[in-house]
Amino acid sequence: MNKTTNIINQIAQSKIEIDLGYQIILNEPTYNFQEVFCELRNYIFNSIPDKTNYYSETYKNAINSIPLKPTITTVVILKSFSTKIAFNKLEKLPTSEHGKKIIALLWIFKQTDTERRNTECEKGCGHEWHNIE
Repeated sequence: MNKTTNIINQIAQSKIEIDLGYQIILNEPTYNFQEVFCELRNYIFNSIPDKTNYYSETYKNAINSIPLKPTITTVVILKSFSTKIAFNKLEKLPTSEHGKKIIALLWIFKQTDTERRNTECEKGCGHEWHNIE
């Protein structure tokens, strides 16, 4: 597991605050927005229980509680479009939106993965990332 993956999962498990984790990710010498975006997208898609539409109650609640202004383009897109369409649109936003996208996706993953850990993985699982330090 690389450093960014570890930080993402520490944020999801509330082992470090999202703001601190976000700064660590951005300041990582090998930081690559596209790689982080793809990793978060995959983590979110895998952590949502209903794979038929990717729009679970937990996902909706996560979007509605993103710690950014609700008028920010990233949040508006996430609220206005189905999950897969929203992610396609997010990927096309300009560079100036990268930070907001990362914060929003970290928040969503934190919420959806917490739900998964409390339900599907409650009695143990084989996910190595659920056992990070």
